[in-house]
Order: sequence, then C-alpha cells, then structure tokens
Amino acid sequence: MLGGGQLGRMFGMAARRCGYRIAVYGDPADSPCGQISDLSFPGAFTDHEALARFAQSVSVVTYEQENIPVSTVEFLQNFVPVFPGPQLLKASQNRLLEKTSLRNIGIPTADFLRITSAEDLIQGLAAFGGAGILKTVTMGYDGKGQAKIKETDDCHAIWKDFGVSEAILERLVDFQFELSIVASRFSDDSCHFFTPALNHHVNHILDVSISPCPEISARHTKEANLIAREILEHFDVRGVLCVEFFATRDGHLLVNEIAPRPHNSGHLTIEACHSSQFEQQFRAVCGLPSGDVTPRSPAVMINLLGEHLLNVTPERWSSVFAMTDVYVHMYGKAEARIGRKMGHITVLAGDCQTAEQRAREARRRLGFSGP
Repeated sequence: MLGGGQLGRMFGMAARRCGYRIAVYGDPADSPCGQISDLSFPGAFTDHEALARFAQSVSVVTYEQENIPVSTVEFLQNFVPVFPGPQLLKASQNRLLEKTSLRNIGIPTADFLRITSAEDLIQGLAAFGGAGILKTVTMGYDGKGQAKIKETDDCHAIWKDFGVSEAILERLVDFQFELSIVASRFSDDSCHFFTPALNHHVNHILDVSISPCPEISARHTKEANLIAREILEHFDVRGVLCVEFFATRDGHLLVNEIAPRPHNSGHLTIEACHSSQFEQQFRAVCGLPSGDVTPRSPAVMINLLGEHLLNVTPERWSSVFAMTDVYVHMYGKAEARIGRKMGHITVLAGDCQTAEQRAREARRRLGFSGP
C-alpha cells in the first residue's frame, strides 16, 4: 500500500481478514495503516532504493491517495504490478487534466477555464456571469485550495494570495444535491457499482453520507453507473474508483471530481454491504472475482473530525457503544485537529431517516453540540 492513512488502514483490515499480509510505504509504523501492517517502509516517494526494497517484498501494489507522484508508480511498475496504474492517477491529480479528459470522452462537468493571471480571472468571471469557484490545479482536498469569488472582489489580491502559476475557474452549478458512486473493475473487465450515496458537506468537508436515499432516483443511479463505467474503461482501471456528482435541477448529473481509490462516502459499505469498497479493492488488485455489492440495509455514515471530539470522555464513549446497530471506526491518529478526520460512525436502520437521526444522536453523545 502506497500511503499510510485511514483508507490504507481500512483496506489492510479487509485484506488481512482474508489472509493477506500488508506492507505500507511512505509513512511510519505508527501511521493508521502502519499500525495494522506487517511491514512499514517510511521512505520518500522519490527514494528509488527504498522503493525497490519495498517492491521486492510484495506481490502487488495499490495506493490509498492521489497525491502519490506518478513517477513513483511508473518506477514501481518495473518490479511489480501497480493498480489502478498511472493514467487515472495522473488525471485525478490535476483538475484541468481531469476535467479536460472527461469532456473529451463526452462526460459532462461544470464549465471551466484555465487561469494564469488576475486578468484571466477577471475575464473568466465575466464569462461565467460574475461569479465562480477558483481552485488550485493540484493538491486541493476537503475545500483546501479553493475559494468562491465574485467579479466585485479584488481579483488581483485573490490571485496573489493563491500564489500559483496556474489555476482553474469553474462556473457555479445550481444543483439540488451532491452524490457519489463507488465502482470497481476487475481483471475480466467486469464493472460493479455500489448504490450511490447522497452527501452533505460542512465547510467543504464531507459530513454525512446516506445510502440508499429516496432523493436519488433510478434515473440518477443509471446515469451514475454509465458514467462510472465509461471512466473505468477509458482509463483501463483495475481497482476502485469514486465519482462525485452534482445533481442538477433538470435531473441530470455533472461530474465534480474523481478519486482513483475508495472514498469517504463509501465507508458505510463496510457494514451495509456484503463486500465493502475496501474488499472490492483488494479483490480487484489481487486478481480475484468481485464480491457482492448489494446493500444489506439502509445506512448512514457520519464523520468524526477533531472538533467533534473536543469534549469526549470515557463515559460519553460508553453511551455511544451502548447504542444498537451503531458501528464506531477510529483511525488511530495521535493528534486531533480541527477539520482532521479522526474516525467515523456508521448506523444501520430500516430506513435512511432513522439511520441519520441515530447517527447524529451518536455524535451528540460524544459531546458535540452541533447537528
């Protein structure tokens, strides 16, 4: 596993359950993934000697985040298979390349423009009706590296603050809600799709995911499946992919972002489905057939960030663990910080409304006073 965060941790837990051993590269042994791994290689992604030693200790490599250098994957491919491979990774690292690649194969996205100066930004805002979202091309996640701006703002100051040579301006989308789908593709070219999840964000960070959700129609699901399949096949993916969408008011979907890995919105599949997104990942990269991704129950996932745990006590944890059909996942991170994902809670229930109410109640029991 390249990367030692929580996605690697949950992948490792799923793979170990089925008898696989795990080696993690890029983070220390006390990282979330390192804690459950057999071997840890805390080297730099540019250290070819360390990468070669890592490659010689494993049979197949995958990754848990998209900020792995493409050159690292290309180097490792000289020694060992790496899935999903560099093509999807490269596209997902650069917002301009990502959206251009999607548009080139006929997949709808929000309108966008390449921005290289304050003058470009001023002209772009005028073209987009006076407002838009300016984003860095690389390294942005959970709302980092982006800002909603208007043509009445000081565009020269904003561009200077961004401090980049290239950015992307996206037209604002008037959407009903946001949703995502996690999909997987296997060595026999078959594609398998989890039920889409409806997502609520707070401060640009995913807060709650709900699946299945009545607001997501059969038409939405069919369209999401078709788009995810097109991306999987275009990039010749072997592994897991998440596609995030805006559902427009005319009933169609626009792709917001793609991720070449399991996704926060898919964590509920651990309890809600026969085969989770992490089991699908190790099955795909290890040459096994797909598991059963049929949902067993409506489910809601709610994130636990650093701010949600400020007032937590053993007694508060006990009250959460006393709740039935409530599943706690903590990631083993040593330091809680505002906005940092420390864990999540999944709740199963007979319907999504009940599951969401119980998920929010579980988080409140930890001492969080918000919704």
